[in-house]
Amino acid sequence: MTPTALIAEDEPLLAAALQADLASLWPELVIAANVGDGLSAVAQALALRPSVCFLDIRMPGQTGLEAAQALAEDWPADAPFPLLVFVTAYDQYAVSAFEAQAVDYLVKPVETARLAACIKRLQTRLADRRAEAAPAAAGLASAIDQLRALLSAPGAGPGAAPGTAGAASPPRLEVIQAGVGNTVHLVPVAEVLYFEAADKYVRVVTADREHLIRLSLRELLPQLDAQVFWQVHRGLVVRASAIATAVRDESGKVFLSLRGRNERLTASRLYAHLFKGM
Repeated sequence: MTPTALIAEDEPLLAAALQADLASLWPELVIAANVGDGLSAVAQALALRPSVCFLDIRMPGQTGLEAAQALAEDWPADAPFPLLVFVTAYDQYAVSAFEAQAVDYLVKPVETARLAACIKRLQTRLADRRAEAAPAAAGLASAIDQLRALLSAPGAGPGAAPGTAGAASPPRLEVIQAGVGNTVHLVPVAEVLYFEAADKYVRVVTADREHLIRLSLRELLPQLDAQVFWQVHRGLVVRASAIATAVRDESGKVFLSLRGRNERLTASRLYAHLFKGM
């Protein structure tokens, strides 16, 4: 099969240079799409199912890591998951984190020799896939394991800035201030059952009410106790003690029921490992 690739890079000159170098070093590769933001990268990758995705770490809408996370959560289990290459301007600490998790990377400005080495690695992996004829689900499971480790690496998670490894954590949030018109509702975090991303807002759901706050989940997460609130999807954080049952389906997703609530929440494959019997 002819290999295909998606390039996600918000700097047009860098995107054009990468595409030109790929055409020279890997002429068989077909560039299926060239996009400039993370949301478009996810949409196009899901639609086109390329063999390889080159994802810039810093992009509007979603970072490259968040785009990869979205792909892992939404990718169909019967399709081969693309090989991921992160394009980064991170410092050496973060680059080492990428390398340690066996996810390839390119450092800006991309050097020809480094790109050639990356291409060789990609070609080998694609050839191995064809030779082994491994089930698509196996490749997806492997990618999920790599992303899970990468997202938990210090200084390499979504939204992390270069050189932030070991930075002091922000203070724990005790009260949510939810404004409605001229009124501000003070919601104790101890009463919150879950937080859910909703466009530019976050839904704050308690046992008897819900509020909207103009804050991204990315900004909110560092202020929550990770032992108390579990991220179970890129857009959903749930109080662990509020979960009554967790049921896994054939695709690897997990459906959660809450104590005292009727709705059913979905945990993605990336976070399914949180729900294992003791």
